[in-house]
Amino acid sequence: MKKRFLNFMALTAISVCLVSLQSCDKDDAEEAGSVITTEVVKTDAEAETLGNAVYGPLQRLSSSFTWLTEVPTEHAISFEAAEDNGGPIISRINISSVNGVQPAHDYVDKIFQRLYESVGNSNIAIDKLDSSRVTDKLHQEIKDIVKARVKLTRALSYLALVQLYGEVPLILSTSNKPTERASIDAVYTQIVKDLTEAEEFLPPFDHYKFVPSKGAANALLARTYLVWASKPLSSAEVDAIKNNTGDPAAPQWDNAKLQKAVEYADKVINSGYYKLLDDFNRNFDLGGEDGDEHIFTIKHEGDGIDAQGNHQTHCTFTNAFGGREQGAVDVHVNPADEKYYTSDNFFVPGDKRKLLSIITRLFRSDEGNKEYSFAFPEVAPAFGKWIHRGGYATTGTSPTIERANGVSAVAHQNNINRIEIRYAEVLLIKAEALLWLGRASEGLPLINQIRTRAGVPALNALTKEDLYREWELELFFEQKHWTNSVRWRTLISNVKKVKDFEYYKEIYKDEASIRAAFPEYPDINASLFAHIYSHLHSKYDNIKGRNYRFPIPQTSGITNLGITVQNPGY
Repeated sequence: MKKRFLNFMALTAISVCLVSLQSCDKDDAEEAGSVITTEVVKTDAEAETLGNAVYGPLQRLSSSFTWLTEVPTEHAISFEAAEDNGGPIISRINISSVNGVQPAHDYVDKIFQRLYESVGNSNIAIDKLDSSRVTDKLHQEIKDIVKARVKLTRALSYLALVQLYGEVPLILSTSNKPTERASIDAVYTQIVKDLTEAEEFLPPFDHYKFVPSKGAANALLARTYLVWASKPLSSAEVDAIKNNTGDPAAPQWDNAKLQKAVEYADKVINSGYYKLLDDFNRNFDLGGEDGDEHIFTIKHEGDGIDAQGNHQTHCTFTNAFGGREQGAVDVHVNPADEKYYTSDNFFVPGDKRKLLSIITRLFRSDEGNKEYSFAFPEVAPAFGKWIHRGGYATTGTSPTIERANGVSAVAHQNNINRIEIRYAEVLLIKAEALLWLGRASEGLPLINQIRTRAGVPALNALTKEDLYREWELELFFEQKHWTNSVRWRTLISNVKKVKDFEYYKEIYKDEASIRAAFPEYPDINASLFAHIYSHLHSKYDNIKGRNYRFPIPQTSGITNLGITVQNPGY
């Protein structure tokens, strides 16, 4: 089923060197497929190929977003390469504007560049489509649909840019190359404009969820209005708190924008095209791709096939089972604490979301479901949603999938589609908007839909703490936690929760202390737990107001838009 898709959504490694940014990395050029060089588009096929070019940069970011939206929070610890590498730097929240020891791993820079590559490709496509004449070989319907898909992608890129970096230049055509930053409101206004114009020409629904549809545009509009309603911090406001070790005041919500979030969420809900899957865990497997809960995804066919492959699988299960036998038990990103995230105080007993959110046991399917432990004293737990599993095929759940806290797994293939937005998030968006509008009783049934599916008791009333908790549990390790914490102005207090984690305790400060504390485990992986201790303390010590956004990249070799005013505190 994955190999069949519409011509104008053959989302392989089609890439266009950016005219608007005057840059195309060597690795991107080598990955490039079809490149349109004509000044105008003459056929439907050329329009489709041009439209496809916007997706390559986003494919190369599917796993990278984790490093800015999960790793610099209390959720995760990085073990990726040396401590002066981008992943561990971000994990310790020791981020500067010039980290680039190894630019390929400097995610702050990579994400910024790739998003602007997508914007640049989008502008190329829009400009060429606008200047192309409709003929018997280039039909108006194809022009309109391709342009709508491109506008949705440009909006998605700018939504990520403004949330991660704050004020950014608005580059909207190949001839428009401003270097000055647009205001926060100007960027959100453009995002809404692109999504609204895209929605007009997109089809109501597509079975293949990597194909933009009205449902995708409306879901992203609901998300955009909710974030915008929080009155995101301006550069001046971040400058005022850049050295603070406590959060700024809670947002004063914009009721008109909250109502817009409700309206667009309702368009998705009332369309009848989407619903919560009965089995939460089916969302995260090849057999669940294009399911009723997925609204918009980024397509992946695996390493060497699409632009990069979805390395969420690689990063959370780096050495698979073979590495464990060789003594290499760490992965690129782990949950930050075993006791906190596996305890009944986090996922309450019976919560079905726990099974794939935190993995402490895996059964290797090609070894007769041999059991492997992911726990102290050998290793920390793993994030499980992106580990390839046996048992969630198209026919449903296998008998081996649930055995205590374990799943049957296979080695990673990096070909799981990235979920950009799913129906559960739309329910959460609407519930949150209603809460801030003073209509919590209307939001309560939406939260209870999610809780019922998870197998936990319904709530009798909805508080902001309940809301925060459902966002965290439902979308655990789905690249939403940092942006949610920023929207709620809880980033610093959330990160400082690490002081209560097991591995924050002084007995884990170095290998000698760990071995002395646990003589019953002579083969304890002391260096791993000392590493976690170090990162937890660094998170606590380093988190400040400036971390409400990331620095504008300045690293040599990264596309430079001419932005000279750095974000506050960097």
